[in-house]
Amino acid sequence: MTRGPTFWIVVLAIAGAALGGYVEHRLQDPPPPEGVTVAGPGDLPPDAVYVGLDGTAHRLSEWRGKRILVNFWASWCAPCRREMPLLDAAHDRTGARASGVVILGVAEDTATDVRRYLAQQPVAYPILLIDGQAPGGSLSLGNTRRVLPYSVLIGEDGRILKRRVGALSQTDIDAWLAP
Repeated sequence: MTRGPTFWIVVLAIAGAALGGYVEHRLQDPPPPEGVTVAGPGDLPPDAVYVGLDGTAHRLSEWRGKRILVNFWASWCAPCRREMPLLDAAHDRTGARASGVVILGVAEDTATDVRRYLAQQPVAYPILLIDGQAPGGSLSLGNTRRVLPYSVLIGEDGRILKRRVGALSQTDIDAWLAP
C-alpha cells in the first residue's frame, strides 16, 4: 500500500506538534539541576537560614504556626518593585493585628543593592537575603524557571500551600492571606 503526500504531511504535523508541546513543557517547568531537591505543594520546605540586613540569621521555622507569604525578589527586578507596595500594604493590614500572617521579602540579590533600593523605597515587612541556589532559595521552593518575583505560601503547619511565578496582584494577595 502506497502512502500519499497528504499522509506524510499529517504524520509530520503530528510529530511537530508533539515535539513542540514537549519543548514548551520543559521550558515552562524545567527539571531542577542535578542534586537539587525541590519542595512542592504539600511538602515541608527546607528550614533555610536567611540573613537579615543587620546580619542576624533567621530560620524559616521561626515563623511556624503562622501563614507565611515568602516573596523572592531582587532590586533590579521591575515586576518585583511594582509588587512590593502591594505586599507592604498587606503587611500593614495583617501585621497590625495578631492575624497569624507573616510576609517575608527574600532578596536574591546583594546586601548593598538591597539597602540602596530600600533607602529609596522602604517597606515595613521583614527583608531577608539568601543565595538563590541555597536550600530555601526560590529554586529549592519550586522556581525551576528561575524567574523573579516568585512567591510561596506556607501554611501554619509549615507545608507549602501555593507557589506562583510572577507578580502577585492585590486579588492574589488577598486570597492567599485570607483566613
